[in-house]
Amino acid sequence: MNITIIAVGKLKEKYLKQGIDEYVKRLSAYAKIQIIEIPDEKAPEELSETEMRLVKQKEGQRIIAKIPTDAHVIALAIEGKMKTSEQLAADLERLMTYGKSKIALVIGGSLGLSEDVLARANEQLSFSKMTFPHQLMRLVLVEQVYRAFRIMRGEPYHK
Repeated sequence: MNITIIAVGKLKEKYLKQGIDEYVKRLSAYAKIQIIEIPDEKAPEELSETEMRLVKQKEGQRIIAKIPTDAHVIALAIEGKMKTSEQLAADLERLMTYGKSKIALVIGGSLGLSEDVLARANEQLSFSKMTFPHQLMRLVLVEQVYRAFRIMRGEPYHK
């Protein structure tokens, strides 16, 4: 399976990079994983609704350009469906079983994802009703994908 994580923003925090690197290394035993960083759109702190939409559109165009054409796209969105780790594992296994070998997981910037990206997504996934920094979400996502593969293989993993 080929997993592409497309994330808006550059990861700066060393501790997050180290955590992500560790899970990517562990995941390499199960799947080919690639993380693509999309530059975030520079914008002032205070934005109008129109300006926010424009920022998300520009970031969205960059995201869509990096999504493999034949990928099953899962967008992380607060409005998405919440799943247990076991449900995520079952869904990934089902995708693999039915010939979807490319999965793209998309993490938006601080303003979220554009309507175009959400429309391109095959599904939306929410980790919580709470808002998380998108840099931290990258670490949580990689850990959950790793956990899903451990569950699929019936391998032990701490709870």
